[in-house]
Amino acid sequence: MSNLDSGVLDITASLECCQPLGREELSAPDAERIAAMFKALSDPVRLRLFSRVAAQPGGEACVCDIQDVGVSQPTVSHHLRKLREAGLLVSERRASWVYYRVAPGVLPSIAGLLSPAA
Repeated sequence: MSNLDSGVLDITASLECCQPLGREELSAPDAERIAAMFKALSDPVRLRLFSRVAAQPGGEACVCDIQDVGVSQPTVSHHLRKLREAGLLVSERRASWVYYRVAPGVLPSIAGLLSPAA
């Protein structure tokens, strides 16, 4: 799959290096990267789109199957672009459709970051 557009963050690298938030202080660069991810997820439409992709059987969703979230198609495209730029989704064009997957390692990394500090 290809999502290596310019401006796409690799959040998995920054999340893998970080302990749960309650365990140690984040560095300024890590805080910037993680904040971009949370900012992307803070929009309800983006959160629904991300959830729809993550919940698809096989872990992959065609934009045609997830775009019914109560906003126009151009707005869906805008929100999916923001999720890609934040490093949360990867995409692949196949003929006239674009297919999305949660970026590798994102869900376990988010879970680890938010897990209680031991």
